[in-house]
Amino acid sequence: MSEHSDREHNLLPSRPQFFTFSHDEWAALAQSTPLPLTEYDISRLSALGDPISLSEADAIYRPLSALLQMYTAQVGSLQEQTSKFLALNEKRTPFVIAIAGSVAVGKSTTARLLQELLRRWPATPRVSLVTTDGFLYPNAELERRGLMNRKGFPESYDQQALYEFVRDVKAGNEQVHAPLYDHVTYDVVAGEYITLNHPDILILEGLNVLAPPDLSLTEREYQGLSDLFDLSIYVDAQPQDLERWYMERIFKLRDTAFTNPNSYFRRWAEASEAEIVEHFGEIWRSINLVNLVENIAPTRSRANIVLSKGSDHRIEQVSVRKL
Repeated sequence: MSEHSDREHNLLPSRPQFFTFSHDEWAALAQSTPLPLTEYDISRLSALGDPISLSEADAIYRPLSALLQMYTAQVGSLQEQTSKFLALNEKRTPFVIAIAGSVAVGKSTTARLLQELLRRWPATPRVSLVTTDGFLYPNAELERRGLMNRKGFPESYDQQALYEFVRDVKAGNEQVHAPLYDHVTYDVVAGEYITLNHPDILILEGLNVLAPPDLSLTEREYQGLSDLFDLSIYVDAQPQDLERWYMERIFKLRDTAFTNPNSYFRRWAEASEAEIVEHFGEIWRSINLVNLVENIAPTRSRANIVLSKGSDHRIEQVSVRKL
């Protein structure tokens, strides 16, 4: 390992347990990694407001998928050996990867690209992707609880249902269901679910997935959601960049999704630029930024891998926790 392995991440001070790679050092690993992406893959998988080029995606996510595949194989081998030693006949359980980070940081693109690449490996053809949005309380319930202005904060989710979902997947249960969320109506879709049938890998993407357990609960409930993960990734960026990307995404949505008659934000489709800046700028400052500072960013140090973005969405550093 070259000397860069011992350098600390400039955003993770006093954390020598991480190997840190610059963009170019990490990209060099792609040369020995199979399964390149195509332009069609990028256009199909990149999320709105998160521009990424083929070369950038290939440079970052191809080596990352190879590393994750290595971890998956080793954990699977350990499961098989343990089952054999204990004289059990247990099926290999799904490998659970969590992806955390702020609103507008590009978690969705990261999750989709990794799903696409990981399912190309022969050992893991079944890779499911679930977002925690479906586990938000319905808008009517958020209104009843006075939480509509804290949507996305930990208390706005049905934490018990989310925990039980991941627990059942990790236990190897068949036919596990996740509620469906509609970003047009900005609400959970009643009675509709995503069904998982024992995937090789589950990718769980969400704002607060790395939050520690609530120690105010009774002792039997101390186990937190993150205790069920095999590996976690935090997508990081500076708050001022996140705000700019958020506003850029809002303006794109104003001309696309907001024009849908069923859109929760339909009335903003005809709004002026000044009105958009005032209203959604306040949403960023009073909701998203507060959630980032109070709940999301403090969990970054709990991740196994940190992807740090620059102001142009380019991943400038990759930090990997030492085993």
